[in-house]
Amino acid sequence: MEFNPDKLEASAIYKLLTGAIIPRPIGWISTIDENGINNLAPFSYFNMIGDDPPHVMFSTRRDNNTNKDTLNNVLTNKQFVVNMVTENLVEQMNATAQMVAAEVDEFQLVGVTPIASTKVKPRRVLESPIQFECEMVHHYFLENHKQGGACIVIGRIVMMHFDEKILLDNYKINTDVYHPVSRLAGSNYSKIGEVFSLKR
Repeated sequence: MEFNPDKLEASAIYKLLTGAIIPRPIGWISTIDENGINNLAPFSYFNMIGDDPPHVMFSTRRDNNTNKDTLNNVLTNKQFVVNMVTENLVEQMNATAQMVAAEVDEFQLVGVTPIASTKVKPRRVLESPIQFECEMVHHYFLENHKQGGACIVIGRIVMMHFDEKILLDNYKINTDVYHPVSRLAGSNYSKIGEVFSLKR
């Protein structure tokens, strides 16, 4: 079947894309507002986009033409932290996806520990084994949208934090210890399953 996105309902486009483009890594983004209140929210429109120098991106939907707190905070202070999600953190991650008032500190709400970053103001999630401190270098609002569109944020990684327990020699990651979780469609998530190798 063929689908012209210009003639589909937004909900249909969402279901087709999130069901087809899987698995998606989850960027658990922590920010801080101008009053010093922490914000923590997950985004599966997330990935690395370069390593020289290292950059990541995430995109946040704008339902009803309204920015999420994460986006407002990043646009205000140009900083954020990406905390990677592991199997032992999925419940807390999922709880931070709920809509709450901007005055609510999601670290406190879900019981994770905020710790100071080295180069940016937003706090890191202590329980996450990998955290990337980022400074925003670019953002772009999608045009010609139907329900508010989205905003893409690109950040340069200025500091990386890795738990030594997940590291192997020569900067490699031990996925048997790391246990990352990725996003599928609907309420579904994925763990790392069968792994195979293929030389380039």
